Amino acid sequence: MQLTGNITADNLMTLEAYSKFRKENKAAVLAHRKLRSVHLGENFVFQFESETTIRYQIQEMLRIEKVFEEEGIQQEIDAYAPLVPDGTNWKATMLIEYIDVNERKRELARLIGVEDRCYVEVEGLPRVYAIADEDLDRETEEKTSAVHFVRFEFTPAMIAALRAGGSAKLGCDHSNYPAHTVIAPETLASLAGDLKA
Repeated sequence: MQLTGNITADNLMTLEAYSKFRKENKAAVLAHRKLRSVHLGENFVFQFESETTIRYQIQEMLRIEKVFEEEGIQQEIDAYAPLVPDGTNWKATMLIEYIDVNERKRELARLIGVEDRCYVEVEGLPRVYAIADEDLDRETEEKTSAVHFVRFEFTPAMIAALRAGGSAKLGCDHSNYPAHTVIAPETLASLAGDLKA
């Protein structure tokens, strides 16, 4: 899978080429994806996206839906390409996971606005709160969604600190889900690679 910094129909693989790539590289892509997953408390998972994870997602959708026409390919690119970080930020799919259906329903009602209360705090610098769901609102007056798309936008000082190996934590200060976790060094190293000096 060639990374180009810009996902276009011309630089995606054909269905045939992707089928071969998938057999040989699926484990490596899934390991990359796992490395970039951060659990926050018991019920939140942040899947920090990269060009690799998004290319894989697009190629998987095209494979599953057997899409080979230009219009369909472009629709998948338009849906997923905005989730690729662009040098000054991290972008993540935020999943709120409760196994029990009744508990999930109750908690999603208690967690309205939680996506706006999630943050990254680079050591010694102020918190950066998530910019959530820029494509469409995923919340109602009754409940929040179990899936949100979030962006953490960093200042030049934060980028410099992260690229220099500074530590960072991911947290939430919503009154019904207070939690924070230090991002593991190997995950942080992968995420720091998304940032441009």
